[in-house]
Amino acid sequence: MQDTILQALRRNAVEEAAQLAREWIQAEPEQPQAHRWLALALQQQGQHDAALASLQRGLELAPDNAELHLQHAGLLLALRQFDAANSALDRTAELNPNELSAYLMQAHLALSRNDVDEAERITRTAARVEEDNAEVVALQGMIALRRNDADRALALLSAASQALPNDARILYALGFAYLGKDLLAFAEQAFRRVLEINPAITSLQGLLVQLALRQGNTENAAAIVGQVLAQPETDTPAMHRLAGELALQSGQPLQALEHLLPVLEQWPADRQTLQLLLMAWQRLGREQQARDTLDATLETHPQEHNLWMARLAIEVVGSAEAAAVADRWIAAVPDHLPALEARLRLHDMAGDAAAAEAVARQIIAIEPGRASGETRLVDALLARDPAAAVAHVQALVDAQPEADRGALRAWLGSVQDRAGQFDAALSTWASLHASESSQRLPLPPQAKAPLTWPDSGSIPETISARPMFVWGAPGSGVERVIAAIAAGSKVLRGDRFGPNPPNDAFQSYHTLQDLSTGKLAPEQLVEQWRAQLPERGLADANVIDWLLWWDNALLWSLRPQLPEGRLLLVLRDPRDMLLQWLAHGAPTPFAVNSVNEAAEWLTRSLTQIATLHEQDLYPHALVRVDDIGNDPEAMAAQLGSLFGVQLPPARTLGPARLPAGHWRHYREVLGSAFAQLTPVAVRLGYPEA
Repeated sequence: MQDTILQALRRNAVEEAAQLAREWIQAEPEQPQAHRWLALALQQQGQHDAALASLQRGLELAPDNAELHLQHAGLLLALRQFDAANSALDRTAELNPNELSAYLMQAHLALSRNDVDEAERITRTAARVEEDNAEVVALQGMIALRRNDADRALALLSAASQALPNDARILYALGFAYLGKDLLAFAEQAFRRVLEINPAITSLQGLLVQLALRQGNTENAAAIVGQVLAQPETDTPAMHRLAGELALQSGQPLQALEHLLPVLEQWPADRQTLQLLLMAWQRLGREQQARDTLDATLETHPQEHNLWMARLAIEVVGSAEAAAVADRWIAAVPDHLPALEARLRLHDMAGDAAAAEAVARQIIAIEPGRASGETRLVDALLARDPAAAVAHVQALVDAQPEADRGALRAWLGSVQDRAGQFDAALSTWASLHASESSQRLPLPPQAKAPLTWPDSGSIPETISARPMFVWGAPGSGVERVIAAIAAGSKVLRGDRFGPNPPNDAFQSYHTLQDLSTGKLAPEQLVEQWRAQLPERGLADANVIDWLLWWDNALLWSLRPQLPEGRLLLVLRDPRDMLLQWLAHGAPTPFAVNSVNEAAEWLTRSLTQIATLHEQDLYPHALVRVDDIGNDPEAMAAQLGSLFGVQLPPARTLGPARLPAGHWRHYREVLGSAFAQLTPVAVRLGYPEA
């Protein structure tokens, strides 16, 4: 529904967007996002008071939703002096290009519909009219917030607030800038100042409760909740839900129930309320009360998905009681796919493969192509008729438009592999890579090994920050090691794979050439890297930095300039590595133009690793994941032993990968590629055959 409303807003079909949002509210009156989108539509119509009312209702339902508060801040800023709709503003700008108010309002409207590029374009125009205007500066700050540029946002909004120190709307936005920098006390101070100036913005009280909790100040949080609930106008279900959450965090589950049970009566499908109730019942040991309460609620609300999920959660997973609940759910809502999927899983847990397959076919009959039913049916076919399983998936691929076949073709290759059709699987994977190569990154350049290396620098005795770089070639399973480290480390950074990567030499394909020509001095590489650490949320160089690529040529800089650094290299049998890369891709989406090209590049990369290890060119450790890549506990144990700490096991390491030694099934079809990789595999300690 959100996408439909957004499309209507983008084509200026504002009335249609408002009607869609009202229909959503009618269907789900307790859904805060529905009220948010109605507010957007009303704002674009120029109905600002109605927009504020709708947004206020959304905040009553979700008083701790930062996204809603940020939109509220933008709307309040927009209401400073303008009440014209967007079309009128366009006309104003045409008639008077120096009419600052029109540009400001247009920019706020663009921000309200999440069109940050348009808001930025308009704000640049406004800045040409009056660059130092506090409203313009505040807009620039809000745009920086949307860009996740917390430093710039804080600087701009602080400047705007200094110019207009009693403007609640700018203070409101400034509070979110502080939140972006995790400066919780300053954020709380800004929001409290907003309430002093405008006590009517009661929606901020829920956010203040959350800020107090995040700072460990449960007493302050409880005091705020008590004040809010004492006022009839703010004694809302959402605040009682927040009070229940606070009571649970304070170890008072009975008090939590007192707050949450009335909320359940008013909002029987609210997922957060149900989750909190389940926690309270569990801590009190009142499972039967939980059953009775939810069963009574289901009698009057038998269609509610979240209620059934909560009721199912009370029973032991896979038990006969859980199966009975799933059967009741299906009886109440016969064609509800999540109910059927729950029943399918319970059949599998009970070992009733035939019943599970029957439910899978029922799911597919309702929604052809649904993943839960299709995968279960294919699993059943693989067990008794592998060729039929392949044919079934091939039919699903053929039924899709060419542009939408990527994920299905990858699955087809996996099914062909499981069916023992190794030649066909390789052909499927290779063709998929070829079709996607133009949208992928080229393989990183590689440097030749020098005859000698620069001497390693000395490590000062007083040094405390020891960075670690992590890298694994495509197919190594490095992402699984990262998932394991992330379960126990706050200094792991995987931002090189995200939308806002650090701007340093480790991120650039030109680094090797720049080092070789002298354009980039070895000390500059490390200086650039250090300079980016504060922007990555790090106080010092104690970081675990997941790299996009590695080349031993980086040692020209790291050996003399960062001798205290360490390198964690993730390995598995290189032939399995190549096969995994072909079958399931890699975290860095490198292009595979041909199997032989990939094998040659991988051979050179791993040869460098073998050389680094044999000659001990830099402090490093090899993490072999051949036998532990699917085992979170084993992975945590090995990494914990390596780091000298106890790591908690990750909840999951990701989808299962091809098992160790699987490459041997492909010896015939990948003979030449494996011939290239075998020598370096042996150097790294793997068997020749």
